[in-house]
Amino acid sequence: MFAFIVRRIIQATVVMLVIGFIGFAVKHQLGDPVRDLVGISVSVEEREALREELGLNDSFLTQYGRFLMNAVRGDLGHSFFFKKPALEVIFAKAPATIELVFVSSLIILLVSVPVGLYSAIYPKRFFSRFAMGASIVGVSIPVFLTAIVLIYVFAVQLHWLPSYGRGETVNIMGWDSGLFTLDGVKHLILPSIALSSIMLPLFIRLIRAEMMEVLEAEYIKYAWAKGLSRKRVWLVHGFKNTLLSVITVGGVQLGILIAFTILTETVFQWQGMGFMFLEAVERSDTALLVAYLVMVGALFVVVNTVADIVYGLVNPTVTIASR
Repeated sequence: MFAFIVRRIIQATVVMLVIGFIGFAVKHQLGDPVRDLVGISVSVEEREALREELGLNDSFLTQYGRFLMNAVRGDLGHSFFFKKPALEVIFAKAPATIELVFVSSLIILLVSVPVGLYSAIYPKRFFSRFAMGASIVGVSIPVFLTAIVLIYVFAVQLHWLPSYGRGETVNIMGWDSGLFTLDGVKHLILPSIALSSIMLPLFIRLIRAEMMEVLEAEYIKYAWAKGLSRKRVWLVHGFKNTLLSVITVGGVQLGILIAFTILTETVFQWQGMGFMFLEAVERSDTALLVAYLVMVGALFVVVNTVADIVYGLVNPTVTIASR
């Protein structure tokens, strides 16, 4: 296990270096940040002085080397627009995105597991057929269209839920959370449902397919022959082995879910990291863009590493250290 963790850390370091390099390569194509920082009345000399002060006249390799040295110290640059360290801006927006992804993940877990298991155990029943048909439709509909439909039905027509914003939040140990206020929870419902619709159909079909395959295995037939109860066969012997594939896929999909918050946050005007990213693109805030790419890349690496470790704990027969 220790050797595996060390290997993963080395891989993560290489990935982060590549992400940082790509981010710096892209930032030169997103416009001139000085043009967006100053007005039209600023002279050319003042513009050049500002570019020199910000280090924008240095070569690409010089700027990239400076970025790597600062990143080691936890400094990913300063936002040109917010006039603050980029990490400080990202951390201020992170609670909104983390809460959105957390609640969406809960919805996916609480819905996909029972529906997937039921559809695998009773594949010919009406509910199972309906769930499979609905999952196909769900996979085909883009998240922004789902979000617009939810807003139209539950906010515009029925007036049950708010259509934008985070609502009321409370500060808990420096964390602005909407999970502890009724208004905050109401504002969280529609964005969470919209975001969960991306992965929910996939997980339902994945759990169903894996469970049906497991139920045909020889050890399941042996368990039936021993006279074990249905719940024990389905949940202990069947579902436990189904979890192996779900954990592997879930680790990757959770990272994708974080990336997809950009669309969801845009539709619902949810002030999280995704919404911040689009604002940074519009303002050519390259330092903030690079910092965002690095942070999202780090989240991908951490989530996938944790998924690999959990996979080894769930299935002790797998020697992950030998991979």
